[in-house]
Amino acid sequence: MTGNGTLTRADLAESVNRHVGLSRAEAAALVESILEHMSTALERGENVKISSFGTFVLRDKTERMGRNPKTGVEVPIEPRRVLTFRASQTMRDRVASA
Repeated sequence: MTGNGTLTRADLAESVNRHVGLSRAEAAALVESILEHMSTALERGENVKISSFGTFVLRDKTERMGRNPKTGVEVPIEPRRVLTFRASQTMRDRVASA
């Protein structure tokens, strides 16, 4: 993991390189392939579930009224699709005990 406490693609590729024995280039290509496959599934409107990790869920939000906090004027908020992540119970337990 990088010094700032964030896990990056390079960190994932390095871990695959060490644990699986693929070359650095092959490990990086594998990580990119997995992330591309997940992204493509989400673009098609599919949820992505990774057992013992969690689920990436697409939600369609309807139009609603919001308020400009500076002026107080009500403005419509356009409908949109949002991506959420729901951690599995296994992941929640691991994070809670860390």
